[in-house]
Amino acid sequence: MSITLERKAALIAEHARSTGDTGSAEVQVAILSERIANLTEHFKTHKKDNHSRRGLLKLVSQRRRLLDHLKKSDAARYQSLIEKLGLRR
Repeated sequence: MSITLERKAALIAEHARSTGDTGSAEVQVAILSERIANLTEHFKTHKKDNHSRRGLLKLVSQRRRLLDHLKKSDAARYQSLIEKLGLRR
C-alpha cells in the first residue's frame, strides 16, 4: 500500500530543510520509512507475498544507503533524523 499525497506532503513539510525541499536525505529517508512501515503491516496479513518482500528489501537498502551518506557528510543531522524517526542504531 502506498502513502497518500496528503501524508507525503506532511512528511515533506515536517522534514524539509527549507521551503520546496523534496530531495534532501532527511525527506527521502522519512518517506522511505513510511513506505517500509506500510509494507511491514501488509506482510502481517500476506505472509507469502514474496514479490512485494523483494521491494521491501530494496526500500530498506535504499534507506540504509541514504543514512550512511548522511552520517558520513553531517553526523549531527544524522543523529537528529534517527531520533526524530525513531530508527534504531
